[in-house]
Amino acid sequence: MDVMADYRYTVLFEQDEDGAIIASCPALPGCSSYGLTQEEAVANIKEAMALAIDDLRERGEPIPVDRIYTEAIDIAV
Repeated sequence: MDVMADYRYTVLFEQDEDGAIIASCPALPGCSSYGLTQEEAVANIKEAMALAIDDLRERGEPIPVDRIYTEAIDIAV
């Protein structure tokens, strides 16, 4: 029986030169996706993250813990 669990991970978003939004989850190596809008990128990365975690479970590997934090820092130059 599969046990559901909640996970929280940092996701990084970047806009490419064509305007697409690239989303990646550093705690889940290789887990990235994209969308033409922010909403689409979020939906797609959530699906990719769920698939990555399911794959780790099926292989009996540990689920990584997110050890990344972010902070916006203002600087004046």
